[in-house]
Amino acid sequence: MMSWLTVHRGDVPLVVSFPHTGTDIPDEFAARVRSPWIARKDADWWIDRLYDFAAGLGATTVHTAISRTVIDVNRDPSGATLYPGQQTTELCPTTIFDGEPLYREGSGLQPEEIPGRRARYFEPYHAALQTEIERLHDKHHTIVLYDCHSIRSVVPRLFDGELPHFNIGTNKGASCDPTLTTAVEAVCAATRFSRITNGRFTGGWITRRYGRPQDGVHAVQMELSCRGYMLENPGPVAEGQWPTPYDPAYAKPMRDALTGILQSCLNFARQSA
Repeated sequence: MMSWLTVHRGDVPLVVSFPHTGTDIPDEFAARVRSPWIARKDADWWIDRLYDFAAGLGATTVHTAISRTVIDVNRDPSGATLYPGQQTTELCPTTIFDGEPLYREGSGLQPEEIPGRRARYFEPYHAALQTEIERLHDKHHTIVLYDCHSIRSVVPRLFDGELPHFNIGTNKGASCDPTLTTAVEAVCAATRFSRITNGRFTGGWITRRYGRPQDGVHAVQMELSCRGYMLENPGPVAEGQWPTPYDPAYAKPMRDALTGILQSCLNFARQSA
């Protein structure tokens, strides 16, 4: 296994994907970005810690340590946008969420670099996901792929206003059975946190690529607003102030809710057998 790619194998019908928690930027790329902080600013901060209970449930986890600014494994590998008409970042980003340039002047991304990054990082991540999905599907009639994400609560370039705490994406209902969506929504509704389904975020490439409910593979993306599990003053952030440290006590209500959500995914898979 590659040092940047970590797979923990469980036996229950649940795969948990961590595509954006990585902060590693290989030296050949790091020398070209405007600053390490800018290049890591949009990571899904602390999400792997927030969900570190997943393995204890028996789930399989797939995690990349590589920063999304090197290559985004949740984007269409063809380079096509997932959200036509809306601002987003690319397969190999050239800007960050706020629209600031990622690279130093004169050191920008060259199109001929992209295939190499795909072969080196994107394809192994997806090969690992596919392998684990197939392994578990051989054992279970129904499995769930749960894709973990987070984002700052206010990013004006990407969306208006403040995001709800829970942003559930099912590719507008195409990536999973509605019974699973309802089960996840019910857990969210029992908390003090706000929620929306298929709002600004309907699911990225992972949800869209692997969600095949007709074949027994159901995929859900969960995009969390950062304020739900970490101290955040919504709005612009500055170096030295972001990310704020992970506080287990502050994160506990969200973590408890997420435990219930993953358990609801497992219940759905087992009841659908």
